[in-house]
Amino acid sequence: QVKLVESGGGLVQAGGSLRLSCAASGRTFSSYASRYGMAWFRQVPGKEREFVAATEWSGAWTTYADSAKGRFNISRDNANNTVWLQMNALKPEDTAIYYCAAAPRSMTPTMRRIANMYDYWGQGTQVTVSS
Repeated sequence: QVKLVESGGGLVQAGGSLRLSCAASGRTFSSYASRYGMAWFRQVPGKEREFVAATEWSGAWTTYADSAKGRFNISRDNANNTVWLQMNALKPEDTAIYYCAAAPRSMTPTMRRIANMYDYWGQGTQVTVSS
């Protein structure tokens, strides 16, 4: 099993920044981490979960939603099994619950953007951007 724990959400004014973290643990993850795809999704009430960014744990690729390009950066700390999402120039429309997800498989660029491709999810962290 893999456990994911997010932190770093909060209330910020438009134009501000936040950095979310996702701590991954579990025997399966530790053994096969290099094969995992890690992603951030977000969701607002009444809407489907939306892809934000993803990376392979080995660093072979990163993928961003158009809404995140140029403002968000996904990175990882392999030594501490942590994935980060640095969010800059935040907008009110970025307000959502942000979820970390992990997928123990290789994925095409299209697959990386699909929530159902990810097996493990964190509990989510609320991000609120005020205007």
